[in-house]
Amino acid sequence: MPTWPVPLALVALSLIPVIAGAVRLTDLSTGSTHMPQDAHHPEMPVALIVHIVSATAYSVLGAFQFSAGLRRRHARWHRTAGRVLVPLGLAVALSALWLTLVYPTEVNTGPLLYWSRVIFAVAMATCLVLGLMTVRARNFRAHRAWMIRAYALGLGAGTQVVTIGLAEATLGTSAAVADAATAAGWAVNLAVAESIIRRPRARGRRSIHPSKEKLR
Repeated sequence: MPTWPVPLALVALSLIPVIAGAVRLTDLSTGSTHMPQDAHHPEMPVALIVHIVSATAYSVLGAFQFSAGLRRRHARWHRTAGRVLVPLGLAVALSALWLTLVYPTEVNTGPLLYWSRVIFAVAMATCLVLGLMTVRARNFRAHRAWMIRAYALGLGAGTQVVTIGLAEATLGTSAAVADAATAAGWAVNLAVAESIIRRPRARGRRSIHPSKEKLR
């Protein structure tokens, strides 16, 4: 059974935030104003640059960890990629905290978005640390679960494009709606992650030679 549709779908989900991040970096490096400017995005925001670069690499590289065929055939690549993804994911989470706690609050946002960012950033960093601890303890099932949760949180921006669009189309545009829809993006991803983690994993069926089948 093909295993590439899942990573490709995850890359597609992250495509809009990746493009937006690239445009933001272009604005910062050239002085152009393709993206809206506010106090949350000053002229040389180190945390924002770290966040965009690490989130782009984390979302794209992490997607291919979900290819079962790639894991089976290239176990060394899977382990090497994992060693890269943990620091990348920590950079995503910690830079998000940095942006939230240190930089001025974005205009037209409220406490719901502020605390959602803090809680989910801390949750992502915690999942990554627990994922690292469990793989070192060779508890691969727990490692898989924690890394899936961490990736789901890291991919929140992709889902937020959908949740914000749906919320504003049905409820109208307001700061409260946008903040709630943004928080919902992380919540939806976590819910999907938990359903994947708790779903019984398919066991490989033994192939039976036709001659042996006749003996049954």
